[in-house]
Amino acid sequence: MLQIILFGPLLGALIAGLGWRVVSIRGAQWITTGLLFLSCFLSWVTFLSHGPETQHIELLRWIESGSLSTSWGIRLDRLTSIMLIVVTTVSALVHLYSFGYMAHDDNFREGEDSYRARFFAYLSFFTFAMLMLVTSDNLVQMFFGWEGVGVASYLLIGFYYRKPSANAAAMKAFIVNRVGDFGFALGIFGLYYLTDSIMLDDIFAAAPDLAGQNLHFLSWSFDATEILALLLFIGAMGKSAQLLLHTWLPDAMEGPTPVSALIHAATMVTAGVFLVCRMSPLMEYAPDAMSIVTFIGATTAFFAATVGLVQNDIKRVIAYSTCSQLGYMFVAAGVGVYSVAMFHLFTHAFFKAMLFLGAGSVIHGMHHEQDMRNYGGLRKKLPYTFWAMMIGTLAITGVGIPLTHIGFAGFLSKDAVIESAWAGTAGGYAFWMLVIAALFTSFYSWRLIFLTFYGEPRGDKHTHDHAHESPTVMLIPLGVLSLGAIFAGMIWYGSFFGDHNKVNAFFGIPAHHEASEGHAETDGHADTAAADHGTDAAGDHGTEAAHVTDLAEGHSGMAPQGAIFMSPDNHVMDEAHHAPTWVKVSPFIAMLIGFVTALWFYIWNPSMPARVAETNRPLYLFLLNKWYFDEIYDFIFVRPAFWIGRTLWKRGDEKTIDGGINGVAMGIIPFFTRLAGRAQSGYIFTYAFAMVIGIAVFVTWMTIGGGAE
Repeated sequence: MLQIILFGPLLGALIAGLGWRVVSIRGAQWITTGLLFLSCFLSWVTFLSHGPETQHIELLRWIESGSLSTSWGIRLDRLTSIMLIVVTTVSALVHLYSFGYMAHDDNFREGEDSYRARFFAYLSFFTFAMLMLVTSDNLVQMFFGWEGVGVASYLLIGFYYRKPSANAAAMKAFIVNRVGDFGFALGIFGLYYLTDSIMLDDIFAAAPDLAGQNLHFLSWSFDATEILALLLFIGAMGKSAQLLLHTWLPDAMEGPTPVSALIHAATMVTAGVFLVCRMSPLMEYAPDAMSIVTFIGATTAFFAATVGLVQNDIKRVIAYSTCSQLGYMFVAAGVGVYSVAMFHLFTHAFFKAMLFLGAGSVIHGMHHEQDMRNYGGLRKKLPYTFWAMMIGTLAITGVGIPLTHIGFAGFLSKDAVIESAWAGTAGGYAFWMLVIAALFTSFYSWRLIFLTFYGEPRGDKHTHDHAHESPTVMLIPLGVLSLGAIFAGMIWYGSFFGDHNKVNAFFGIPAHHEASEGHAETDGHADTAAADHGTDAAGDHGTEAAHVTDLAEGHSGMAPQGAIFMSPDNHVMDEAHHAPTWVKVSPFIAMLIGFVTALWFYIWNPSMPARVAETNRPLYLFLLNKWYFDEIYDFIFVRPAFWIGRTLWKRGDEKTIDGGINGVAMGIIPFFTRLAGRAQSGYIFTYAFAMVIGIAVFVTWMTIGGGAE
């Protein structure tokens, strides 16, 4: 069954990409979509029927080189099964949605229908690469899927290859991700160097021993776990578009809208969060690195939310929303509550995919107009799309009943992240950044709704007059995703963020005393005193160094059980449950403030936005230009790179290399040729004289040389 889930999309991609002439374009669409729905169905069966235990399935031997032995296998645990349903569900619905959205694409010439088969092949290949990533049992296989997702994203973002902006966006995404991938690759190299293995279980078992080791590079020395965790996170920063490596994400909107939904909701951008959670047995021994993860995540959440306040392209608003929500997930992982990071990843996939597909429905109905300033009054023209977008907005802004477990999906998962941030940072920087980001999220989400569906029609009158609801094939995915946006949080709240024992059972994590007993039995030299020491460590709140030492002593020798690992003295989840009431209601209050402000600006007094923007012109331009990150990178990296390239081209290639070769070929050689030509007089006595001179020189040289010997 798992093999079908994994290779079904690959088979569909091969048939659609290489055999569309045989099966027809329509057949290619149906085959890829059918195989995705089959994978989706089997993924849900796996998720609901498979227990929390970890299962290893070897498919084939892959790389055998010295001590490096790599199998292509499947690691099935709770983390894998969660990602399976997220990836296949969203991907299957995106395939179905694309039937309508890509039916008659204006970016392709009449008669050029093969683009549809190619598009569906790319979608399926993208899904296969992501499934490769989340099912991997070793880091080499994970990196293979990691890079496969990067290649597929390049193809999909640049799908409109006749648009220079689409080609530039595809290259930007590919290049920026290579920066992060280089860090990921270095992390893999370092882990293999220290553990002599790239198998996840081997690395997890060796993680406690790495806590006391150092890595030496030139004259520097680094704590092994800290630097390796940081390198892995750099890889995650690229894929999940965290601050500094985020600039590719908004530009990725140049691809078709279904691509945006697939990349930003369930696949590529969630890979980084998945990596951090998957590597939790290593991350728990790197408190400094995890502090950086928390800081970057919180800053990204705030930064992206501020930029989303002033964007006018409907897809870019949702793109920056994605960037912000990914920051929430990294904060949860950074404070050690990996289950909550996965909870928000899980719920976010439903409502964010619905928001993107809903935006695509608006764009489709408005004849590919994307500027919200040219919308307005579409509530009655696109009623089903309106309600889908409304449900998605209620979910992402966190609407629910405070201090209960009743609410839309984002209400439960986002509040869980914020409560965890309060507990993990003692109400510090990350907590306040997330609360402020929640306020901004509410404002720009309701701004999108009000500008699009309320007020008077703006922009081209002909476009508004001919605005229409999307076909049924595009509305069905919206309906299915709306169910997830409404119920996913309430149904699975207890499994991800409920009672600690219930969460442990869901993820297959043994109780602390059971884990201690298991390690004592495995370790021949472990005795009762060592077990007692491990138990005492659970209640010890000493320094981080002592924490890491205690962990290393108590857990060395075997890989921890369960899909994620939380150290015995990681009490952040329990402390989050006991957060003060004001902490628990703060996201709801922030949501209300954002909603009322948006209502004031865009319904009660529509002249306010222009007045505020004019009054605060520098701040408005700062946000509109995305904190000038692109301009800064252009000045620091792009222009120097172009200068170096031009210098090597003009001075190195043209003047030195070409000039040298041309100078020899067209200057020196002809000069000596002309001299040699003058010696050709045609007189015999001239040649005889030259021969005598040559013989004299030769005899003299031989005489001197012979005498010297």
